[in-house]
Amino acid sequence: MIDPARRAAFEALDAEDPLAKLRDEFALTEGRIYLDGNSLGAPIHAALRALRTAAEDEWRGQLIDAWNDADWIGLPRRLGTRIGRLIGAAPGQVTVCDSISVNLMKLISGALALQPGRTRILSTEDNFPTDLYVAQGLSALLGPARCELVCVPREELASALDDRVALLMLTQVDFRTGVRFDLADMTARAHAVGALTLWDLAHSAGAFPVALDAAQADFAVGCGYKFLGGGPGVPAFLYVAERHLTKLAGELAAQPLSGWMGDARPFEFDGRYAPASGIDRYLVGTPPILACRALEGALDVFDAVDLEDVETKRLALSSALIELIEGSEVADELLLASPRRGEDCGSQVAFRHPEAFALTRALVAEGIVGDFRAPDLLRVGLTPLYLRFVDIFDAACRIEALLTSGRHRDPRFATPTRVT
Repeated sequence: MIDPARRAAFEALDAEDPLAKLRDEFALTEGRIYLDGNSLGAPIHAALRALRTAAEDEWRGQLIDAWNDADWIGLPRRLGTRIGRLIGAAPGQVTVCDSISVNLMKLISGALALQPGRTRILSTEDNFPTDLYVAQGLSALLGPARCELVCVPREELASALDDRVALLMLTQVDFRTGVRFDLADMTARAHAVGALTLWDLAHSAGAFPVALDAAQADFAVGCGYKFLGGGPGVPAFLYVAERHLTKLAGELAAQPLSGWMGDARPFEFDGRYAPASGIDRYLVGTPPILACRALEGALDVFDAVDLEDVETKRLALSSALIELIEGSEVADELLLASPRRGEDCGSQVAFRHPEAFALTRALVAEGIVGDFRAPDLLRVGLTPLYLRFVDIFDAACRIEALLTSGRHRDPRFATPTRVT
C-alpha cells in the first residue's frame, strides 16, 4: 500500500516548483485531477478571455471591420510565428490552418513534387491512423506508380529507408504508449538516402522542446488543442522549411488545395489562381476566427515559459508516477507500456490492464480524468504547467484503492462510449 505519510514529500516538491505559479493560469475544476491534457488541454483563462473578446468586442462590436481593425486576416501567420518558437522554427515557416489531416494532404503532395522518380511514403504500422488514411487516400487518387504507402514495424525502419523513399512520415510521440522518436536522428537517416521527412507533432508541441530547424526537418504538422490548450476544434498548424518554400514557389501541384486564402491577391477575386508566396500559400479557406483567437490567448501562457523547465518537471512527474504504481499493491495488475526512461517518452505514461476501459471510466467517476486507448491501455497525460506533484500522488493512491476494492467492475463502467 502507498504510505499516506509520503504525501508530505510531494507537497515539498510543489513548494519548490518554479512552474507552480502557472497553475493559476488554468481554469481547473476543484476536486478533479485532470490527466488528459494529451487528448484535450485544460482551459486557460487567457484563452477564455480572448474568446469572449473576439465574440463580444470584435464580432459584435466591430463586425466586418474586425478583419482589418483586429487583424483577423493576420491570425494564421501571427499564430504560426508564436508556435514556431515552441517547435524550433524561425518565423515565416509555420502557419495555422485547417486540421492535421488536411495539412498532411498538402505536405505529402509537396514532398512528392520535390522528389521526382521516388514514389514511396514510408511510415510505421502503428502510426496514428489519420496519417496513414491520408496517405492511403492520396495513393488511391494518384495511383501507386506516383504514390505508394509502405508501413513497417518500428524496428525495420532503418532497413526500409532506401532510394525509393520520397518521404519518411512519422509521429514523434506514439499516441498509445508515448514512445518517442529521436527527431534529429531519424531526419538525418532519411536525408542520408535522399528522402524527406514529415513529422506529426500532435503530442510534442508545447509538451517539450522541439528543434525542427536545428534538425533540418523538412515538413511538420501539429494540433493546437492538446498541450497548446487552444480548445476543442482549434485549427492545426503546419511547418515547411524555408529551403522548400523557395523550391516550391509557383509549383501548383505541390499544394493541390488551392483555396482563395492561399491566393496571392484573394480580394481581387480573379478567377485564375496565383499562389501566395511563402508559407501563406498553404492557407485554403476562411480561418475559423473564434477558434484562432482562443488559441492566441492560450499561447500567452507560454510567453514566460522555458520548455526546458517543462521537460525537467515532466521527467520528475513521470518518474514519480511509475515509482508509486510499481510500489503499490496493484503493481502486478498494471503493466508499464511506456518507456521507463522519461527521455524516451512523450508527456504521458501508459499502463496495460485487461479492464482498462472500465478502470478509466471508474476513475473519472472518482475525479481522476485519464483516458483509454484500445485494446487495454490506461493513459495518464502529464501537463507540467498545471499538474502538481501531489496530484500525481493522489491519483496513484486512488488507482490503488479502486483496483483493490474492485469498484471498477460495476457494470455501468463497462458501457461503451462513442469517444474514449
